[in-house]
Amino acid sequence: MPRFCANITMLFNEVAFIDRFAAAAKAGFGGVEYLFPYDYDKNALVDALGKNKLVQVLHNMPAGNWGGGERGIACHPQRVAEFQNDVGRAIDYATALGCKQVNCLAGIRPTHLDPMDARETFIRNLQFAAPKFKEAGIKLLIEPINTRDIPGFFLNSSQQAVDIIKAVGSDNLFLQYDIYHMQIMEGDLARGIENNLALIPHMQLADNPGRHEPGSGEINFPFLFRHIDRIGYQGWIGCEYKPATTTEAGLGWIKPYLRGA
Repeated sequence: MPRFCANITMLFNEVAFIDRFAAAAKAGFGGVEYLFPYDYDKNALVDALGKNKLVQVLHNMPAGNWGGGERGIACHPQRVAEFQNDVGRAIDYATALGCKQVNCLAGIRPTHLDPMDARETFIRNLQFAAPKFKEAGIKLLIEPINTRDIPGFFLNSSQQAVDIIKAVGSDNLFLQYDIYHMQIMEGDLARGIENNLALIPHMQLADNPGRHEPGSGEINFPFLFRHIDRIGYQGWIGCEYKPATTTEAGLGWIKPYLRGA
């Protein structure tokens, strides 16, 4: 049966961030993920995880000026030095939190930048980062994201991600498969997951349209969960959706899958 973790960037946002760990544990989740840990003291995060017996499943590398609209800098040729510094920062936090997976956001390609130059920059940055994360015992992931929610995002499909992983040539670079993004960009979810299963250590979900909880849209999640279980997926699935109303009201779908439910 799939293991689900709470994305507390989007869930339990009725309470302060540091209190969302307790809310996730109370709801029955065994793990959490969120966008970024860097605005918080590492010790406070470690304490919140320990008190609530939660696994830190995933967080992202720093992604530039998020509040200013940046969504990663890994494909930006002029920011390679910044990216390399961010690798060390991400490893420092992930190590403290016991987090074994970190996602690298490719970023929005600057309009003046040739797509092949963006690709080459992304590949070289990943070639720099992947062995450093491996040395720390952390998997490095890349995530295709739909261009409707983030226009201009460089990495858009699972095949593009697989091609880049092959070009990087590291055994420590993997595909983060977001069901919501891939439903929008390519569909054929069951086949896409099965074909790339060996490269997928982590998934995320939301229904479409609306990016709300499963059962609110067009995706047949009961079928998909059975399929994921049947093909032997061993990773977590992050619940990265916007509750249609409140988090608690939108958790009915998941209760059969959670501990103590």
